[in-house]
Amino acid sequence: MEYDDSNKGVLFREKDKKSDSHPDFKGSINVDGKDYWLSGWVNESKAGQKYFKLSVQPKEGAVKKPSGASNDFISEDIPF
Repeated sequence: MEYDDSNKGVLFREKDKKSDSHPDFKGSINVDGKDYWLSGWVNESKAGQKYFKLSVQPKEGAVKKPSGASNDFISEDIPF
């Protein structure tokens, strides 16, 4: 019997974090049979409660920037 990883994911601590905007955790997740990259940041609320902020990007068919597009609003350092 083969393992079913549908609607499951994993996160691993990022050991080579180069700046504060890079994720603290990286991994992958499967949702409805589609695979995604998963990134997580550890944040703290104003009340002092820690929480995860998450970002999901498709593994395949990622949206590409059109040729000649301006970089004014596109940055890989934005954590969300």
